[in-house]
Amino acid sequence: MMSDVTEKMLRRWAEALAGVARTGLGFTDSQFERERYEEVLHIAADIKTAAEEGRGDRLDVDGYVTEWLADQGRGVPGYVTPKVAVGAAVGNERGELLLIQRADSGVWLYPTGWCDVGYSAPEVVVKEVLEETGIAVEPVRLIGVLDGMRLGVSRIPLYSLVFHCRVVGGELTPHPLETLDVGWFSRDALPSPTLGAERWADPIFAAIDGDQRDVFYDDLRRPVWRGQS
Repeated sequence: MMSDVTEKMLRRWAEALAGVARTGLGFTDSQFERERYEEVLHIAADIKTAAEEGRGDRLDVDGYVTEWLADQGRGVPGYVTPKVAVGAAVGNERGELLLIQRADSGVWLYPTGWCDVGYSAPEVVVKEVLEETGIAVEPVRLIGVLDGMRLGVSRIPLYSLVFHCRVVGGELTPHPLETLDVGWFSRDALPSPTLGAERWADPIFAAIDGDQRDVFYDDLRRPVWRGQS
């Protein structure tokens, strides 16, 4: 039933269709196939405009198609994959977690950032935490791999690599443009609204408490990909 179709599902369908079409455009030399893939892109854009209804930064159909085609490559560079980001689960000696209040949405979350070219994932973690919070850290280990769209932290496809980190220096200093506030919080006193805590709080606080668990990741949807979770 249409009432069961959520905004998150529409966005996922749109990005999946767009990814298939853009990848096809990157590998075909047939003008006929290019026209078909471009038509699929327009259908994906129709879905995405429905998913973004009411948002101030919503584009029209042609706007989304233009955006998707702007960085279209050929061959392997044209194979569309999720972007990669990092997240930092930083704990202190009191067992508290470092959270930031994001300037773009007002929600609270652990420090995150895109993986910049030229940096390893752990190096990006160190850089982002220092920039966003003023705290110097060193990564301890990778503890999670999450789909950003499923978690609700992204409107575009991305994988987030979550690292447990320890503090090695610095002091709390919110970034003037990226963060509204920063702070240390216990599991029982997370600020509101905290994004996705029902998914990551247990494994992250377990890592802070010294519990050596396996890397956590998204559960398989049943059926795979097409499930609603």
